Amino acid sequence: MTISTLEPRLTDVGGVPIARLLPNKGKQPIGAWCFLDHAGPVEFAPDDSGVQVGRHPHTNLQTFSWMIEGEILHKDSLGSEQVITKHQVNVMTAGTGLTQGISHTEQSVFLHDDVGAADSSTATRNMNMVQLWIALPTDQQIERSFNHYPELPTWTEDNVELILTTGNYTAASGEHYQAPTLQYSKMVGIDVHFLEDGDVTLDLEASFEYGVLVIIGELESEGKVYQKNQLLRFHRTDVANSTSIRLVAKKGTRLMFIGGEPLNNKVLLWWNFVADNKEALKQSINDWNNGHERFGEIDSDMNRLVAPELPEGFKG
Repeated sequence: MTISTLEPRLTDVGGVPIARLLPNKGKQPIGAWCFLDHAGPVEFAPDDSGVQVGRHPHTNLQTFSWMIEGEILHKDSLGSEQVITKHQVNVMTAGTGLTQGISHTEQSVFLHDDVGAADSSTATRNMNMVQLWIALPTDQQIERSFNHYPELPTWTEDNVELILTTGNYTAASGEHYQAPTLQYSKMVGIDVHFLEDGDVTLDLEASFEYGVLVIIGELESEGKVYQKNQLLRFHRTDVANSTSIRLVAKKGTRLMFIGGEPLNNKVLLWWNFVADNKEALKQSINDWNNGHERFGEIDSDMNRLVAPELPEGFKG
C-alpha cells in the first residue's frame, strides 16, 4: 500500500503549542475530515491558565474534540456550557447555509486541583487533545446543535485498546460497535492505544479515504517507521484494493485512525470558516466582523476574535 506522510505545521492556539496536520500543503480532506490539530501532551505550570481561545465563529462544519487527558470548558451561542474530560467527545454543529453559523469559546479548567491543600503539586494540570473539523454536506439543510458524549464503545484486541469515537466498526471478534456520535456523512474515528508491544489489524472500507495520526510514540506500517505528529494518508486507489492495514507499535503508543467517504461538494477553508464557494466565505467574514445575528452571543467575557479578510489570490 502506498502511504503519503504529512508533516505538521507548528503553531499556537489560545496559548498552547499545536501541531496542525490538516489542511496541509493543498492536500484534500480525508473523507469529510478537513482539519486536524493535535494539542499536547503538555503540562501546565501552577501559574499557567492553559488554553484560552476567545469568542470565534464557525460555518458549514462540525468541531470534533477528542480529549485524551485534561479538561476544557466549552461555551457556545446556543447556550451550551460543557466541560469535556478524559476519553470524551464534544461535537458542535454549525449548520449549513448563509443563515446558519455558531460561535464558541474554549478554556482550560483544572477540575482536580485541591484548592485547600497545603501542597497542590499533585494536581492534574495536563492536556492531550485532538481537535478535528468535519465538513458538512452543503446539499443538506443542517441545523445548529451541540452534543457531548461521555461514553463511547471500547474494546481490546491483543493488548491494544480501541475506542470508537464516531461511526461504526466490526472488531476482529466479529462484534459490531456503533458510536452515538452525530454525523451527516459516512465516516469513522478510532483511538488506538497499545497497552503492550504488539500489532493490530484495522479493516478498511473500499469507498473510504483513510489517515492515521501518531499522537504518542512511533508507528510501524508497511515497513516504514512514523514519528509523533506525523499523519499517514493512504492512497485511495490502494484502499480500494485492500481490506485491512496492519499497524505495529511499542507499549504506550497512541494513534488516531480516521476515515470517511469524500463529500460531493467542494470544501474550502479560511480561518474558522468552511464553505463550498469563495463568495460564501466572504459573506461569513463580513457577517462575523459586523456582529450578524447568525452567530449569536456567548455568555463569556473572553475576547472576541476578528476574522481576517480573504486574500486576493485565494482560489475558490
